[in-house]
Amino acid sequence: MIRQPLPPIDPQTLRAFVTVAREGNVSRAAQRLHLSQPAVSLQLKSLAGATGLQLFERTAQGMSLTRDGAALLPLADKALAALSDVGLAAAHLQRTVRGTLRIGTILDPEFTRLGAFLRQLVESAPQVNTELSQGMSGDVLTRLERGELDVGFWLDLPHDPLGEPWRVRPLTRFAYRVLAPAGWGPQVRDKDWKGLAALPWLATPPASAHHRLQRQVFGPGSLTGLEPRRVALVDQEASMLDLVHSGVGLSLVRDAIAIREAQARGLAIAERVSLECQLAFVCLQSRAAEPVIASAWSALEAVWG
Repeated sequence: MIRQPLPPIDPQTLRAFVTVAREGNVSRAAQRLHLSQPAVSLQLKSLAGATGLQLFERTAQGMSLTRDGAALLPLADKALAALSDVGLAAAHLQRTVRGTLRIGTILDPEFTRLGAFLRQLVESAPQVNTELSQGMSGDVLTRLERGELDVGFWLDLPHDPLGEPWRVRPLTRFAYRVLAPAGWGPQVRDKDWKGLAALPWLATPPASAHHRLQRQVFGPGSLTGLEPRRVALVDQEASMLDLVHSGVGLSLVRDAIAIREAQARGLAIAERVSLECQLAFVCLQSRAAEPVIASAWSALEAVWG
């Protein structure tokens, strides 16, 4: 004779069965389940009917499991535990951050600690994919405003820091130095900005931090009010260094790179002048609470402290 499969058993019915088995008493089980005694009794009757088994025997003390009931109890425990695991997994998935984080990057990855930042993000938010877009500092800000990027690195100037509508996390302060070709030491070493304005300079596009820095000392309303002779327009730091190496003109260079180039290649540094700058991480304040962006902020804090 082929037995028909049992109809699905309601988890509440299983829970009533397990609770009565543990308590040995319908009244106490009903109290624990916040149900009435008739409701619990009805669930036990339903389970007995569905399984075709006698699950309990009435005793003077209450309810005692039969052999069949005792055999069914551990299976009922496992079923309820599995349901609980499903609920916990679903809750965890609801909290899991998913999506794509578009990051505007600048300068070199070592300086921005980009590798460590991405590793921390992968560990803390594994369901977040990242898209990197390298560019100039001003381009990052423009693309954030347009919604083309979610977060980005930015070079902030101490005299003109970002305010509304931005959320800004300062990362590190450093200085830009004036780097000159080898052999130009006598021409730049003791010169101030006015003296340096008479020499040929490498220019950069308006979106570049170098451009914003030069505006502090050159041009209308600047420290000198003078316009230097700009001999080439360059948009990459590596190209700037190559042109300085080739003797084309002066350029602003991060202090660590300027010192390295002076030591390794004999390039000259203008000792009397420098311009302060600050590496920062930014996003629109109105988007800061978005889960993907918030996860990026947390990862950055873990890396930069």
